[in-house]
Amino acid sequence: MAFRGFAEAVLLAGVLSAVPLAASLSATPMGAAVGPVSGLPIPRYVSLKSDHVNVRVGPTKDNDVRWIYTRAGLPVEVTAEFENWRRVRDSEGAEGWVYHSLLSGRRTAVVTMKSKDELATLYDRADAGSTVAARLQAGVVAQVRHCNGGWCHISGDGFDGWIKQQRLWGVYANEKVN
Repeated sequence: MAFRGFAEAVLLAGVLSAVPLAASLSATPMGAAVGPVSGLPIPRYVSLKSDHVNVRVGPTKDNDVRWIYTRAGLPVEVTAEFENWRRVRDSEGAEGWVYHSLLSGRRTAVVTMKSKDELATLYDRADAGSTVAARLQAGVVAQVRHCNGGWCHISGDGFDGWIKQQRLWGVYANEKVN
């Protein structure tokens, strides 16, 4: 069994079994996909509720555990639903199936940069001309408070401020989060 934490992963051998996408989604009148069980948009971002989340090869407890997330609050993207299971993708692109009760609607995001050595600037307002509140490393996980489509107000242990939305994995480009 592998453990998947903050920014590292060790995957077990195995092929990810998937429910056919057509079987796991339905369309709204506007054309947006929604999950057949939850009625919520697919894809969508959520976060891990627990610091021990088994990620399985397929959508049943009979499927092997592919890895274990070991940090509550990590953002993941729900890409499909099957009964009480959600197929999720993480910021590194790994996918697997998680039981729905281990996920939270609380929005979080991971700071992303082109280079691991580069720092993301956090401002005290949604304005690059405002005071710098902090500089964050790639991989920092933050709670998403609000996004206006270009900037997000985020907070975490020892920081609070605004960051350019493109610097976050866990919110879509131009998405507004209240």
